Amino acid sequence: PIYSVKYWNKADAKGYKDVMRTTLGIGVVTALALLAMGRIRAQQPAAPAVDVEKIGPQVGATVPDFSLPDQHGTTRSLKSLTGPKGAVLVFFRSADW
Repeated sequence: PIYSVKYWNKADAKGYKDVMRTTLGIGVVTALALLAMGRIRAQQPAAPAVDVEKIGPQVGATVPDFSLPDQHGTTRSLKSLTGPKGAVLVFFRSADW
């Protein structure tokens, strides 16, 4: 025959209903949890605005001398790198910290 028909007995139907009931229950619990998380986030106050002009050393400010290892492991100080016209410090935040 082209089509096959499976006849379910009562035990098969009960097992199917149990699986569907459990799946539905898990879905409802998940949906409620997601809704609760959304409401909690919505109730949190927004972070205060940060004035980026006031964070860190300002342009033209003098920074204290410091020493750090370079890419080869040699310790370099700011004083050793400063030339006759000064030095430029660039702060770069990596995305993979």
